[in-house]
Amino acid sequence: MDTRVDRRSFLYRASALAAATTVGTVALPAIGYAAPNSASTLATVDTAVRPEAIRDVSELTIAEAATLIRSGRLKPERLLEAYLDRIGAYDSTYQAFNLVLADEALARARSLGKKRGGTLHGIPLAIKDNYYTRGIPTTANSYLFEKFLPPFDATAVRKLKAAGGIVLGKTQMGPLATTRATTPDGRITTVNAWTPSNPATDPGGSTSGSATAVASRMAASSVGTQTGGSITAPSNAQNLTGLKPTMGRVSLHGIVPLSYTRDHPGPLARDAKDAAIMLTAMAGEDPNDPRTQGLPPVPDLVTAATPVIRNRRVRMRWRTKVGVIPDFTTGTTEVAAARRAALDKLADIQDLTVVDVTMPDEWDVLTNAAFNNVRLPERSEPFLPMMRSDLRGFGVSVTGWLQGALLGANEFLIGQRAKVLLLQRVLDDLFEQCDVVVQTSPTPFDAIGLPELALPIGFTSAGVPIGTILGGKPFGEDRLLAVAAAYQAVTDWHHRRPADPQGAVPVARTGADAAAKPDSRRASGVVEAQQVQDRGRLHADQVVEQMQ
Repeated sequence: MDTRVDRRSFLYRASALAAATTVGTVALPAIGYAAPNSASTLATVDTAVRPEAIRDVSELTIAEAATLIRSGRLKPERLLEAYLDRIGAYDSTYQAFNLVLADEALARARSLGKKRGGTLHGIPLAIKDNYYTRGIPTTANSYLFEKFLPPFDATAVRKLKAAGGIVLGKTQMGPLATTRATTPDGRITTVNAWTPSNPATDPGGSTSGSATAVASRMAASSVGTQTGGSITAPSNAQNLTGLKPTMGRVSLHGIVPLSYTRDHPGPLARDAKDAAIMLTAMAGEDPNDPRTQGLPPVPDLVTAATPVIRNRRVRMRWRTKVGVIPDFTTGTTEVAAARRAALDKLADIQDLTVVDVTMPDEWDVLTNAAFNNVRLPERSEPFLPMMRSDLRGFGVSVTGWLQGALLGANEFLIGQRAKVLLLQRVLDDLFEQCDVVVQTSPTPFDAIGLPELALPIGFTSAGVPIGTILGGKPFGEDRLLAVAAAYQAVTDWHHRRPADPQGAVPVARTGADAAAKPDSRRASGVVEAQQVQDRGRLHADQVVEQMQ
């Protein structure tokens, strides 16, 4: 798709979107594009199922589970029970969930077990707690929304359910999507699934509850939001494949806002194919969100995320240049070593070329913190009535809202112009050298609405995951997925699984080839978040440093 999109029309649209922050919701210029060869589909995806996933169904990817469900070898109820067993046994340690809808999810799983459907049919999903869920608390981990019961589902949730997905529960998050998951007053909740006994290990941004739920095998996949790295960061931190799509590809209708021009909903998944399945279900035009209108159609992402193997050798689906930015592999750290090894693996893939690239003029100026702060008035403006009535409702994250309210109009306007200039230089200069670019920070591409994919590339000696980020051209999600799929076909980092928390009691046997046995610890009913353990606290100054 990235070769079919008119870059100039994307630039014009970005300029109009920046203007829309001052004049309100307006229709945006359509994107010019050539018609794609194939469209998105979620019909069927048959995948070879790994033996370890047969033995323990919580290990199944979405594609593997769909294959078993479609063939009648696995019932959705059995799959859901495996996750409920793990939640009952381990979430008191992980604290990934705000709310588990066990009985409601079981009823839906039993109903779906009587039917046949597409690739998400009967798949249990974790939903970040800033996505509206009809009649179910949506708190955004904030005092402001602690009693909020949305009257409708977010568009993305509605689409996932329409595709057969099961809402397993709502996940912990940073208050109003600002930092790692904490209570509104800053007490740390969710831990990294790879180091559950060490809360100091960052679980990765405001979508950390969703990431921990998937990494710990308490859900098949999850959804998050990214304004400043909160899909890519938790995915990198917890050995997942996260996809932040191009601005407008997924509707933001029914999601608690943080930034009108920078919020991006997207999936956190176990591998590239699962991310493609999730995004295909979530994406598309929404009459309630003008940012989704006038865009190119969603291409066949699932095929793009299927590795191409010829003569026993992995090759790219399309010839692709992967750009390496200056200093990406510099140094002697474990991260630098993992990056070098990952680039070597990529270079061995047929029809993929790794090239060094230079950054656009004034890159450091256009991507610095001062320009990044122009996002802050966008978060303050929708909440001004609440700010005037009681600042205490913003809890530990109040400073960011105050900063936004106090930023000068001249600074905001200059920042918007700088953002458009940055996008122009990325499109005209950086992407003249490559098709995909590796990144060390998600912030620049978040600001200009371009797609990013996070994927695992190794581990530290302490067993903490190492990941990297790939950035793409407008609506280039299919190429990003193709690169990730090819890399994951020649590596196994994405199949690595964290050990269960020490001291926890093993759950009942739930393998696909065994009769499921009831577990007294199985989550049931409506399970609210566990009492917060003493894991430390984030203070206002730390929130300012970490907030997206």
